Amino acid sequence: MRVGIPVKRLDELQRRSGLPWDALLKALRLPPRTLARRRKRGRLSTMESDRLVRIAELFERAVKLFDGDARSATSWFKAPNRTFAGETPLTVAETEVGANQVEQLLGRLEYGVFS
Repeated sequence: MRVGIPVKRLDELQRRSGLPWDALLKALRLPPRTLARRRKRGRLSTMESDRLVRIAELFERAVKLFDGDARSATSWFKAPNRTFAGETPLTVAETEVGANQVEQLLGRLEYGVFS
């Protein structure tokens, strides 16, 4: 039996990142009413957990890129990006394909490749 991760991990990501709840929930495709039900249960579904882990990993990679500065990583995550035709990295990361694109961009930035 596969069990989702505890909802408190979502709370921890939101606190650490400072990402607005509405944007974070949209990226996770998690409506507020569903989140309320998950809070009662204590756990996210497996699909929601996968999305949360994906966003959290991208955020932590951005923090590392910005030398541990979570505030700068948050700003980068929320800012429109030319690479994504003006979409924000957080919005692009809503899908698996988009998350891969954000990951590739982070890799290029880590190696100093102009993007």
